[in-house]
Amino acid sequence: MAINSQPYNGRAPCQHCGWCLGFFCEFGAKSTSMVAMLPVAEATGNCEIRPDSYVAKVETNEAGRATGVTYFDGDRNEHFQPARAVVLCANGAETPRLLLNSSTTRFPDGLANSSGVVGKYLMFNGNWGVSGLFEHPLNEYKSVQTTRMVLDYYETDPARGFYGGGGIDARFQQYPIIWALAGLPPETPTWGAEFKRTLADYYNRTMFLAVHTTSLPVESNSIELDPQLKDAWGLPCMRVTYRDHDDDMKMGQFLVDRASEILDAAGAQRRWAIPVGPQTLSVHLLGTCRMGRDAATSVIDTNHRTHDVPNLFICDGSSLVTSTRGQPTMTISALAFRAGERIADLARRGEI
Repeated sequence: MAINSQPYNGRAPCQHCGWCLGFFCEFGAKSTSMVAMLPVAEATGNCEIRPDSYVAKVETNEAGRATGVTYFDGDRNEHFQPARAVVLCANGAETPRLLLNSSTTRFPDGLANSSGVVGKYLMFNGNWGVSGLFEHPLNEYKSVQTTRMVLDYYETDPARGFYGGGGIDARFQQYPIIWALAGLPPETPTWGAEFKRTLADYYNRTMFLAVHTTSLPVESNSIELDPQLKDAWGLPCMRVTYRDHDDDMKMGQFLVDRASEILDAAGAQRRWAIPVGPQTLSVHLLGTCRMGRDAATSVIDTNHRTHDVPNLFICDGSSLVTSTRGQPTMTISALAFRAGERIADLARRGEI
């Protein structure tokens, strides 16, 4: 979980406050980049953070090399930041959007897009789950809020009749207002005495098992530039096209069924599930600038370097070619350390 259990590297241990998911850790125990990496980088004197900045375009010269970025500051003033190398880390939606918005006469289809696959093969992760009500208080809202409980189904099993895998988490993550709006059984009234009674009776006796599953890389699932809609800075907005593969739905239902069995075996008095259906929301946006050895079918090489622009690099979820069965953060973090080493080596050799 990457949460300190004891003091580490100048950061406090977990205080078990129960606000891990969706919130900044006031104790610095949760290993987000905000507390684990950026202060260390700033302390070297070689890193400057410019908050409230919005990069509009990666600039290139006639030779096809990146020269820096044009960005807006918090007051919407435009600036140009020159650079020997540019690294994009805006994940599976904003990274391809930025590349597509950086088109030039040399790169008419978007920067680093000679393959035509920038923005394509967008992957989410299946995200459903089952809640169970127990006899005694569980107080799931307390302490650390996330675990990966069952890994048994990560591997594809041909006997299932469909492709894909996934895991099951025990993570309550239903903070009071979210629980009141969306966590209760579907037949619960949304107002009045019965609503209040159910809130009080169910909240500390409920466990939620979340299922996270494969999202297959489908070429038609994509991030594009909207031909008409502009954002507040006058830049083309992104247009998202996404449809779950049939196997994704089957995998989701399979794991929802397994989570239901676990709750039954644990003694749940009743349970209710999030229906498995088409996804319209994801926090894991992957695959839109895929890594590969073939420049005709991928955007970056195995050094995280774009095939088309020798001093432009990408390191985020967009480079993944599979959806990793859910929870890609640690994979992205590992790739970031690897990318840093590769870029530093290229710099020492005078290649950027």
